[in-house]
Amino acid sequence: MIAIFNKFRIGLVPIYVMLAILTASVTLVSCSKDDELEIQNDFPFEVNVMPVPKDVANGQTVEIRIAIQRTGNYSNTQYFLRYFQFDGQGTLRYYDEQPYLPNDLYPLPTEQFRLYYTSTSAVSQSFDVWISDSFGNEKQISFQFNSAD
Repeated sequence: MIAIFNKFRIGLVPIYVMLAILTASVTLVSCSKDDELEIQNDFPFEVNVMPVPKDVANGQTVEIRIAIQRTGNYSNTQYFLRYFQFDGQGTLRYYDEQPYLPNDLYPLPTEQFRLYYTSTSAVSQSFDVWISDSFGNEKQISFQFNSAD
């Protein structure tokens, strides 16, 4: 009986060797560099704006509350703001800072903030605010105020 078992055992060695080679080859193929771990850091975002008045008088300041809503969270994302006024005249500023210059890019330190638009004309006014992130995603917000004078 032992002789039969020893014969059978010798016949399993090539099977064990083939199984070890197969396991090693599958492991090496599955660890190839082509399947690198992808880390997503470019997340789209939406911009929410609280309602603003439709009319503004010369010299009047309007508060614009804006919140950036991300779809994902990457801690190194930076947001920027620029604006362009194409009708009327006025100034746009962030809290108590100096007024923004049209078409200049300004960093936004927070994702919820307030802008203050001050009318300096007696005609209707229109301007666009562009909010972008450090990955090139942009959102445009348009504002239009009628003259209250």
